[in-house]
Amino acid sequence: MSKMLVFDMDGTIADLYGVENWLTYLRAENPLPYVTAEPMYDMLDLMETLHRLKENGWRIAITSWLAKGASKDYNNRVRIAKKEWLDRFAFPYDELHFVKYGTTKANCTRNKADFQILVDDNMQVRKGWTLGATINAEHNILSTLKALV
Repeated sequence: MSKMLVFDMDGTIADLYGVENWLTYLRAENPLPYVTAEPMYDMLDLMETLHRLKENGWRIAITSWLAKGASKDYNNRVRIAKKEWLDRFAFPYDELHFVKYGTTKANCTRNKADFQILVDDNMQVRKGWTLGATINAEHNILSTLKALV
């Protein structure tokens, strides 16, 4: 059975909402919060766990919304900033999906694995997930991820 972990970014692994005046920056189409957001977890601990999961057959996807109501140019700059953030912290992923705000995330990875777990801080997104299980990223995700190893 193929299996995949699907991670949101903002508020799940990147502390976008912890960046002072993050919403003001987004409304002004300034990607700074996506660049300067701190990790939500000790990245060494998270990376070790994710690498162990990959060794056990899990694939990892990032499916993250772009800014709400943003221009095409800003969405492109946000895509670049998010990818650079992932690269800076050496986040191990197999697939990247940076999609328009409100996109059904399951549509990005449907038919890519038999069983998928979505890791997301948004309750509505988790409720709409139909491809397997979810992990509530409003709580510490590390213990739940470690239990999958």
